[in-house]
Amino acid sequence: MSQRIRSGVPAYQRIQSTIRRRIDAGQLRPGDPVSSERDLAKLHQVSLMTARHALATLEREGLVERRRGIGTFVAAPKIHFNKLMSYTEQMGARNLSPASRVLSLKTIVDEPDISARLLLPPVEPIIKLERIRQTSDEPFALETCYLSQSQFPDLLNAPLGRESLFAYLERTYDVKLGYADEEIDAIPADSETAELLGVPRRDPLLRIRQLSFSTQNKVLLYTVGLYRSDRHNFVIRRFR
Repeated sequence: MSQRIRSGVPAYQRIQSTIRRRIDAGQLRPGDPVSSERDLAKLHQVSLMTARHALATLEREGLVERRRGIGTFVAAPKIHFNKLMSYTEQMGARNLSPASRVLSLKTIVDEPDISARLLLPPVEPIIKLERIRQTSDEPFALETCYLSQSQFPDLLNAPLGRESLFAYLERTYDVKLGYADEEIDAIPADSETAELLGVPRRDPLLRIRQLSFSTQNKVLLYTVGLYRSDRHNFVIRRFR
């Protein structure tokens, strides 16, 4: 039995491509069962080992999940933090429909730690934006952004429930996002955050504290994000 198709592409990749296309087209949705190894082997005329390899690779990529004694199912989508993009761009890259719910947008003062991170005098007003990031009405993250009010004076009137913050800043203030420094750790969800994100209290959350800079090396914003650990993962490439 040939394990390769005529084009020379390994058969396990052909199986993966077929399943990916069905997921992308919405024919297979999160929670739907995926054909068993035996059924895939018969359908694609390959060995059980080849079919098993195809499903194992899809599982490592987070597209499917295998439940012992039950079967293989389409996994709920996860967001991959492997590139500096807005949340809207990240969702789009995963064929998800992004949405934001603004919890508050206001001016604050007397926040010395935030002022220090933004390189601002302690008494200068700061804009604080709190949003729930979600898709298909499912909350994925709670993000709090801090920006200089003097640098972005019209931000308080921006339609940030419908537009990417990065896109708004670039369009309105002609600034370009260059890079970001990030601190990543894990914290338990408190009662308020757990309710907002729809997770149990003390459920582990990924906390990302991100300081974003323009291409001119100027501080643009400071963001504290609390992300559901069951919906996000990191892809890290290391070099020796």
